[in-house]
Amino acid sequence: MRVLVSVKRVVDPYAKVKPLADGSNLDTSNVKYDINPFDEIALEEAVRLKEKGIATEIIAVSIGKAECEEQLRKALAMGADKAILIETDHTYDSLGIAKELANLQKELDAKLILMGKQATDGDNNQAAQMLAAKLNWPQATFASKIEINGETATITRETDLGEEVIELTLPCVATADLRLNEPRYIPLPGIIKARTKPLEKREPTHQDAPKVKTISYELPPERTAGVKVNNTDELIATLKQKGVLS
Repeated sequence: MRVLVSVKRVVDPYAKVKPLADGSNLDTSNVKYDINPFDEIALEEAVRLKEKGIATEIIAVSIGKAECEEQLRKALAMGADKAILIETDHTYDSLGIAKELANLQKELDAKLILMGKQATDGDNNQAAQMLAAKLNWPQATFASKIEINGETATITRETDLGEEVIELTLPCVATADLRLNEPRYIPLPGIIKARTKPLEKREPTHQDAPKVKTISYELPPERTAGVKVNNTDELIATLKQKGVLS
């Protein structure tokens, strides 16, 4: 079974970034980039499926500039068999990403597509759902457990009301939640071996104008200092003073 995993290049989630003075973009100078953490979890799950003898080939794909090769090499070091970089300077929204991945899938014929539930830069949580719609495939988002048995995927989902277990017929799309697994430490031999694994570069199949456009970037307003209270009466009095309670 071939598994396709999307890998997005994002600013390190622990890095601090600020908008440019004109608000046109973020100032990412001297900032470290890494694989989107949720995509890394999705990739780890694919590797575990291969270790169980379920997956036969793992293909990592990234859409973006040439710099994305760094993250794809890391994906290969983690255990992906092959990487594909759809190299472009074009800015895609979630729908554009879904279209590009759908076109790629028609060529690769993967049985399972794993993605992070969202990216830590845009936090849109849309591309996977749109991809499933484009392919007319069943989908399971926020997966905390994935089991494959023949042509059936049993997936446990994290929801606001607790866990939900659903069964999907392959092929399907699934997105990884935080509790699905913990990505492994990459040993030096894996890093060295990744240099010899195939990394293919290709042109995008479309460059449609994004449906969503970012107007400007700005910092959120600063929070006011908190107030400590000694008991419930003081809490109620403070809330009334602030107009929260009447």
